[in-house]
Amino acid sequence: MMKFLSKHWYDLAGILAVVVLIYLFQAKGLTTYDYVLWLSLVSLFVHQLEEYRIVGTFPGMVNRAMYNSDLPDRYPLNAKTSVYVNVFVGWLFYFLAALLGAKAVWLGIATILISLGNTVAHTTVFNIKGKTMYNAGLATSWLLFVPCIYFFFKTIHTDHLVTLTDYLIGIPLGIVLNVVGILKLIDWFADKQTTYIFEQRNLLRRDRRS
Repeated sequence: MMKFLSKHWYDLAGILAVVVLIYLFQAKGLTTYDYVLWLSLVSLFVHQLEEYRIVGTFPGMVNRAMYNSDLPDRYPLNAKTSVYVNVFVGWLFYFLAALLGAKAVWLGIATILISLGNTVAHTTVFNIKGKTMYNAGLATSWLLFVPCIYFFFKTIHTDHLVTLTDYLIGIPLGIVLNVVGILKLIDWFADKQTTYIFEQRNLLRRDRRS
């Protein structure tokens, strides 16, 4: 099951993005905040599609540009760790934030900080390290994450949904999710002997076998 999931979770993300959009099209009684959080979940799904399927070179870029790995198809980021980071952490927290809505604005803040962290990383860190102008994930960061970030903060302040407690919980949680839920998981599950290897299309062109 994990082998299959490690190769197709991002395809499932594309299907789920369509499902959520259909739900939003026919849903009634949702607030502006609800729409922003559900669309934030959709933005995550489409962002992951850009990283792993549409362009697909995100894993190879991370391993080669960020870690200077001599095994960019599996180390330190491997296909199993990608499932943990993107599905077990990303999908779970974004879905809960959308499901709970205004009852847990602090959780919305935490997930929006993940989107913000991704945008900063794709815009600056990955391009600087990789000596590029574009990397897989950059387009959706600006086209989808940034609007969601803007409307999230606009909505919680305009509609008076946020409290100091939300910030005191949400900001630290967002930092933890960015550091532990992404970076540390890559370190903890790094394994040069892993069988969870990325496909050649997930590598930078120069690292692919001819």
